[in-house]
Amino acid sequence: MVLVAIAAGSRPGNAQSYDATNLRQPTDLIATWLVQVGDDPAYALASFDDSHWQKFDARTSLHRIFPNQQPQILWLRLHVQVAPDESKLAIGEHSIASALEIYANGQKILEAGQVAPFRASTRDSKRIARIPSEALAGGSFVLALRIRPSTLEWSDPAPILGNPNSLEFGEEQALREHVWLGALGTDGPVWVIALLRLAVGLTAIALFIEQRRHREYLWIFLLSLVSFAAVVTSLYQEFHSTPALRAALLALPYTVATFVLSILMYFAFLRLPFRGWVRIYTLCAAGLACLLMLGFGFGTVPEIVFALGLIPLLLFSSGYIPVLLLVHLRRGNREAGILLIPAILSSVNLYLMVLAILLAQIPPLVVVSRLIYNLLNNHSAGPFVITLNEVCGLLSTLSLAVIMVLRSTENSRQQAVLEAELAAAREVQRVIVPEHAEGFPGFNVESAYAPAQQVGGDFFQILPLAKGGMLVVVGDVAGKGLHAAMLVSVVVGTIRGVVSYTSDPGELMENLNERMIGRTHGSFSTALAAGIAADGTVTIANAGHLSPYLDGTEVELPGALPLGIIAGVRYETTKFLLPAGSRLTFYSDGVIEAQNPEGEMLGFDRGRSLSTHSAAAIVHAAKTFGQSDDITVVAVRRDAEGEVA
Repeated sequence: MVLVAIAAGSRPGNAQSYDATNLRQPTDLIATWLVQVGDDPAYALASFDDSHWQKFDARTSLHRIFPNQQPQILWLRLHVQVAPDESKLAIGEHSIASALEIYANGQKILEAGQVAPFRASTRDSKRIARIPSEALAGGSFVLALRIRPSTLEWSDPAPILGNPNSLEFGEEQALREHVWLGALGTDGPVWVIALLRLAVGLTAIALFIEQRRHREYLWIFLLSLVSFAAVVTSLYQEFHSTPALRAALLALPYTVATFVLSILMYFAFLRLPFRGWVRIYTLCAAGLACLLMLGFGFGTVPEIVFALGLIPLLLFSSGYIPVLLLVHLRRGNREAGILLIPAILSSVNLYLMVLAILLAQIPPLVVVSRLIYNLLNNHSAGPFVITLNEVCGLLSTLSLAVIMVLRSTENSRQQAVLEAELAAAREVQRVIVPEHAEGFPGFNVESAYAPAQQVGGDFFQILPLAKGGMLVVVGDVAGKGLHAAMLVSVVVGTIRGVVSYTSDPGELMENLNERMIGRTHGSFSTALAAGIAADGTVTIANAGHLSPYLDGTEVELPGALPLGIIAGVRYETTKFLLPAGSRLTFYSDGVIEAQNPEGEMLGFDRGRSLSTHSAAAIVHAAKTFGQSDDITVVAVRRDAEGEVA
């Protein structure tokens, strides 16, 4: 009774009554209630005399009713008058306490958590319970609430029953529809943003599969999954009472993952390494946030301590990251500017939320705290309630979508430029790599060329020499694609320039080597030059290329370095006779290194047996086996005596 005398300076009064006889729609039970400290099952009975209980206004917070004490268990009572013909009335409860029981005429109709022994549950779930028909039959009933406030709830400046939808009363079906419409109004924007994030995340993972070096796409995808999972969990908890421990454990991975993945995403966008002090600080701040969130969920950590403990996390995510984005924006990073706006707005939202929590601990500033809270969380857009946090989430998602669209546009532009360059390279290669060999009296010359990509790194030249001879040059620039094709043009141009004053294969290789030094940017080229005289005398110089085949037998040649590696290399020449009716076949390594789906290469043995076939047949066989590199084949057959060229 000491606490009752202290509470609000009020006097005992008669039993309180709430007139609901003309109830037309669900209404909040904001009335003058009765409160009593202690715990007695008789407090739930309609026959219990509560005339000596303390009166209090439902719009009053707990710590104002009991400014100097925090009793463990409280009972609240209200006498409700209803129309005699009502039989389908219900009570809706939301966010009153983490452990409570609701009784109608002594019969328990709703329970959340466990009052004694105390086990907290989530407060945010919306629960509806029908009032038994027998309790309504007499035209009135007693509504009793047994509450076990947590330490956090004792310090909460919010009214105990006066918040919208805290305790609603009405016809059951209308009440359920009202709750669902309210959930749609508050959760609709959340679901829209979550689905938008998921769409952006799926687009990001598709881009990551194609562009593995852009790790930010992976973090965007994982963030979208975490966000969607958190929304699904939140929706379940909104209509189901969940033990506080389980809810805290479920929230932990979402919170930590969101924090860490956001940091990883920003660092990936800015091309910054995530290591050293950044990694240590992130892990420590996330660990501290986890511990405080668990304590906050259990009600053992006051809200003020929870808010202060989040400062390391806030300083990094809402302080350091915006500064980084601003610095990189000034350096010309357009994407940093796009990300900066939602990052700053999100930081302001977090700082104002922490400020509201801190001000709520100072009694004269509680009103200011509530104003800040309403500013952040209560904005109507038709039937929907919009929070600043949701606006930040929407802007952040849109900024990521804008960046991906801009990147796609830029990639399309670069692709168009690249395709134009490839078309030009194909035209150059078409000119410098002959499609058909010239006619040489006394010889039958075949050639076939199949690049692995649109343009290739193989090359060959068949040039006429004095007195009816020819010069065959076959080579392979290391690599594929446009860079290799450009080197091919350099090599072929050099060959044609050098042949104007020397046809000696050794001198040709030496000149090619000197011209390529300093122009290959780390690449190199193999090459083989063979001068074939009209009488069948063959003079060959080799620079690391495959030896040719003479009638199916490999020609033995001395080894030598490829072109473009070391200056001043001397290339030895080898002479032999190409008899009448014999065939000399030159390969690039694309023939030998053709690979089937099982990983088996065509190899030298098959390559040697194929060397007696036509050039087109050899290329076809290699491509059928499994082409993995550019393929070039040049075959020179000396006519037999009496044969017409």
